[in-house]
Amino acid sequence: MGQYILRRIIQMIPVVLLVVVTVFIVMHMLPGDPILALTGSSSEGLSPEVIAEMRQQLGLDDPIYVQFGHWFAGILQGNFGKSTRLNIPVSEIVLDRIPVTLQLSGFGFIIGAIIGVGAGIIAAIRRNTWADIIVTLVSMMGIAMPSFWLAILGIWLFAVSLGWLPSSGYVSILSDPVQGIRYMILPAITLGLSLSASVMRQTRSSLLEVLNQDYVRTARAKGLAELKVIGWHALKNALLPVVTVMGLQLGRLLGGTVITETMFSIPGLGRLAVQSIMMRDYPSLQAVVLLMAVAVLVINLLTDLFYTYLDPRVSYR
Repeated sequence: MGQYILRRIIQMIPVVLLVVVTVFIVMHMLPGDPILALTGSSSEGLSPEVIAEMRQQLGLDDPIYVQFGHWFAGILQGNFGKSTRLNIPVSEIVLDRIPVTLQLSGFGFIIGAIIGVGAGIIAAIRRNTWADIIVTLVSMMGIAMPSFWLAILGIWLFAVSLGWLPSSGYVSILSDPVQGIRYMILPAITLGLSLSASVMRQTRSSLLEVLNQDYVRTARAKGLAELKVIGWHALKNALLPVVTVMGLQLGRLLGGTVITETMFSIPGLGRLAVQSIMMRDYPSLQAVVLLMAVAVLVINLLTDLFYTYLDPRVSYR
């Protein structure tokens, strides 16, 4: 196991390097000037000398390869540079935003997993019934419906019409658990519904396949309760492909925080990315994209390792 983990980490290195180069090149291909975005309309009164000095202070007058060298050297030391928008170290901004995004992603993942697995089980054991048809239709709607539209519907129904939940904002669960959960319900559901649709379809198909296996029929023939047959014998084996889908969708879930955090004004990494794009804050945007890319690689590794817990027959050498 240790050798497998080491081998996978070594394989991640060229992928991370490719992401680093791609992120830097794409960020600097974006149209617009960071200085003009930073100063706005006030830049009209600035002399060319002042603008040139600002570009020099931010290192924007250096050749691209020199800028990349400085940025890459800083990454190796854990330094992502300074935000051109806030003029503070990017690492401080990112560290403040990471817990917010983790909280949102965690709640969204839990909601998506519970709804997806539960609905998939119902659809499988009630195959070709109205319950199966309704769950399948809802899951197809969840896959087809964009997350921003779900956010708009949720805000209109639960915040504007019913007034049950706040429409935007963020409160840390550590500081106020009750208010933190209230502010997190709508965005977490919006984020988790897209995950639940994919998980539901995979759970249904996997469980239907397992329920037709001989060992499941044998368990039923022995007189075991149906709940025990499904929960203990069938579901554990059916979860292997579901874990794969959930691991892949978790990376998509992190990407979905960009829209969700923007719609609900949540100060996480996703909203930071949008603000950085608008203000041409290259260091902050590069840090966010790089961290999310590394997070996806780590999630894929953890997903593979979780296989061994669900199925002892799976071994990595």
